[in-house]
Amino acid sequence: MQDPQDHASALASQETAKVTSGSDAGWERQTLERLAFANLDEQKTARRWKVGLRLAWLVLFSVIFWQLFSYRSTTINPSLPHTAMVSIVGEIGSETEASAENVMSSMRLALEDSGSQALVLLINSPGGSPVQAGLINDEIVRLRALHNKPIYAVVEESCASAAYYIAAAADQIFVDKASIVGSIGVLMDGFGFTELMNKLGVERRLMTAGANKGFLDPFSPQTEPQRKHAQAMLDQIHKQFIEAVKKGRGDRLKETPEMFSGLFWSGQQAVDLGLADSLGSLDGVARDVVKAPDVIDYTQRENVAERLVKRFGAAVGEGSVRALRSSTGLR
Repeated sequence: MQDPQDHASALASQETAKVTSGSDAGWERQTLERLAFANLDEQKTARRWKVGLRLAWLVLFSVIFWQLFSYRSTTINPSLPHTAMVSIVGEIGSETEASAENVMSSMRLALEDSGSQALVLLINSPGGSPVQAGLINDEIVRLRALHNKPIYAVVEESCASAAYYIAAAADQIFVDKASIVGSIGVLMDGFGFTELMNKLGVERRLMTAGANKGFLDPFSPQTEPQRKHAQAMLDQIHKQFIEAVKKGRGDRLKETPEMFSGLFWSGQQAVDLGLADSLGSLDGVARDVVKAPDVIDYTQRENVAERLVKRFGAAVGEGSVRALRSSTGLR
């Protein structure tokens, strides 16, 4: 027969084991629940980020397409009488906003509008490419004859070098008394480091096919025949520039020995020399000369979306070329 005390101890041990077992099971369950909830929170956060990124990309592409289509579809319908205006701002070059392509297409759009009474080229440029300027100069002459509408140039801060090449084709040039006008010349600049390389003991290894192929290389000496060749080319371009100015300005020019030397003058001096016709501003020309005070800007400008698309396209093209070279073994 079992002792009552031993029986009570056995029952107490059993109850203790049950409590301990229940505590262990509860701890494991709580740990699993915490892990499950943490995993759910992580999945929710990841989903939020994914949705947010998709929305951000959607907004970005929406803005790009809106900019593209709003820019391309902006055409001005035949309207009431007004003065058309096209801006030529900054450097004149094939890859700038003041490129011949942009300026000429803007001029065509302006003059084709039946409501435009005249075109004003609003110029603020230090110059740039004589090629681009020559193309615009020729197009001004063609469009004026085609549409039988006057074309004026209004200068703000500066109209120098290639910018004046363009302005010279206009019917009249208006300037501010403090504008910078002129710089009728051509330049080709660069550096030469041959003496420095000799002092440093650096040897230039340049291989060419053609005796004059590397004559603009800054690390190679320039020979006298090469210098004369470059000078003859600059002189010819300068002559073309001078002829365009004389043709555009005609008898209004009061030619001096310095006029075509590359010097520039203030707006008031330019009027005195016949390089410009009168002092005036955009609003003044529209109001008093064109007799159409309402001004409409026809300038076609490259917006942010277009620059992004062009850079993306250039990056894709460069990547394709690299991939092709790698696959064909070319370097």
